[in-house]
Amino acid sequence: MAKIKIRPLEDRVVVKPVEAEATTAGGIVLPDSAQEKPRRGKVVAVGPGRLLDSGERGELSIAIGDEVIYGMYGGTDIEVNGEDVKILREGDILAKVLD
Repeated sequence: MAKIKIRPLEDRVVVKPVEAEATTAGGIVLPDSAQEKPRRGKVVAVGPGRLLDSGERGELSIAIGDEVIYGMYGGTDIEVNGEDVKILREGDILAKVLD
């Protein structure tokens, strides 16, 4: 993957969605209309953190390369360098996937 040319602001992160499975565990091929919207992705860019009342930046708990799970309808879908990505606030991320 080419280096992404986008820098999110505040506590936002850019996530590249992981494609949904096209077949079920039983081997049934699902058409595009029946597939779930991806809710899992890899973080490709992070913002500097939210500006706190004290004037300091709040540290993000998400880093580039983390795999995350986010809400189904959270964030904004955009295209950058020909790739579909999603911009989310850190609060829209539900969990970090641990190895």
